[in-house]
Amino acid sequence: MKITLSVVAVLAMLAGPSRAAALSDAEATFLEELVTASVVLEQRCVGYEVDGAGAVQLGARLLGSTDAAMTMIDAYSAAIKARDGESYDPGKFRAEVSEAAAKTFRRVRADLIRNPNRACADYGDAGVDRGLLRRY
Repeated sequence: MKITLSVVAVLAMLAGPSRAAALSDAEATFLEELVTASVVLEQRCVGYEVDGAGAVQLGARLLGSTDAAMTMIDAYSAAIKARDGESYDPGKFRAEVSEAAAKTFRRVRADLIRNPNRACADYGDAGVDRGLLRRY
């Protein structure tokens, strides 16, 4: 019985790190777009609001299905909740999503703080063009 438990424990440890695989190019692209749009909203850039259906459509085009898009959206949501210390579904959390999202968030937010008018227009209009945001 001890041998079986040891083997199970070793396999469990080996399975854990494999979850932190690199993002595919399509995943990285969609995540960057998603994070950028969310920073535009977080910084309260005037004239933009979320276009949820457009975000899912963009994700489906990039990732191949709406399920894949929703999985990435859920992983980003879990990353935000984990970072904020809120409860989240650990089955949806992906370390590589959290790391990539944090880097993009810091870069875009810094641009928006340094030059809010130009950056809001640039990032906001790009989000509209890609379907993640809409103007109001």
